[in-house]
Amino acid sequence: MIKTNVAIIGTVGVPACYGGFETLAHHLVENWQEKANVSVYCSKAHYPKEQRQTHYKQARLVYLPFKANGIQSIIYDIISIFHALTYAQTLVILGVSGCLILPFIKLFFNQRIIVNIDGLEWKRNKWNKWAKMFLKWSEKIAVKYADVIVTDNKAIQEHVMNAYGSESELIAYGGDHVISKNLEKDTETYPFLSRPYHFKVCRIEPENNVHVILKAFAEMPEKQLVIVGNWERGSYGQNLLATYNRLSNIHLLAPIYNQEKLDMLRSNCLVYLHGHSAGGTNPSLVEAMYLALPIIAFDVNYNRASTENKALYFHTKEDLKNTLNQQTFTILEQQAQTMKAIAQRRYTWEIIAHKYQNLLTESTTQSIQKKEKTMILNSKS
Repeated sequence: MIKTNVAIIGTVGVPACYGGFETLAHHLVENWQEKANVSVYCSKAHYPKEQRQTHYKQARLVYLPFKANGIQSIIYDIISIFHALTYAQTLVILGVSGCLILPFIKLFFNQRIIVNIDGLEWKRNKWNKWAKMFLKWSEKIAVKYADVIVTDNKAIQEHVMNAYGSESELIAYGGDHVISKNLEKDTETYPFLSRPYHFKVCRIEPENNVHVILKAFAEMPEKQLVIVGNWERGSYGQNLLATYNRLSNIHLLAPIYNQEKLDMLRSNCLVYLHGHSAGGTNPSLVEAMYLALPIIAFDVNYNRASTENKALYFHTKEDLKNTLNQQTFTILEQQAQTMKAIAQRRYTWEIIAHKYQNLLTESTTQSIQKKEKTMILNSKS
């Protein structure tokens, strides 16, 4: 079996310590160990020197002195791309920050470029006008010049076709790395565990509609709410923390990086709340579905596509209050099993890695065909 050399570009790195793309890279590496020679680009800023490994699950790790997010992500991705061109047959680029150089790359190099364009990053409220313009431009370039575009949600796939007239490969994320945990009634650390509670974990950003959810629960003191997130990151989260953390039924927790502890808190909630209004298939939603949790999601096409229109949905504070007040335990349990069935059918890492592997196999086949064609032409000359 001929192994192709593959570079994974655009993540903080592995082992996964940040978000969805990092978890994706982790599982691609894990599933490709015997099928490809993989290199993953990592940000030194997220891995202290003593934690940096040369290899992880047989994948080579390449560290760069830039942050993988924000404005530095542009130079981080561009340098990663140029370095990868020296050895890799296939570049898997996660996100569009560095894709402005693809026209140059395709002019002078023959490597196969696979780009996961993420979830329409240019629509996010956290970016200013100029950043949104740049990201939309980068998305357009990525779609035009990449050999393969990957979209993680049916709604994103339709956007690519409608906006650019281009086909894309629909590949979501896996959720089966999460494990349902029995409730540990550590009421000293987590006093809310003594009663039913509603749960959410996310980045504290306006497009995740944290303010809508908090307003609803502030008017329902009989219902408990727990949200895990980075409250101190910006003024939006700081203001929400100051306003709502004083309410006895609302518990706003700092980020939890212990996977087992996070899984325990998620596994035992009454309802999982998903407020994301931008992006495609969100990893935290897929994970909640795999944990067999009833889902109440913000009503946008991305979330409806991910849940096959079978979750419960809200758009306003009143929607959420009404939805919560109308549900019985029987309805919630039925809905939880429906979410689990969808996740088992669509969102396992074996399925996701196999779909990406098919793209690599196509790359290897095309590379062999090019070499054979070149040899035939040379023999005739």
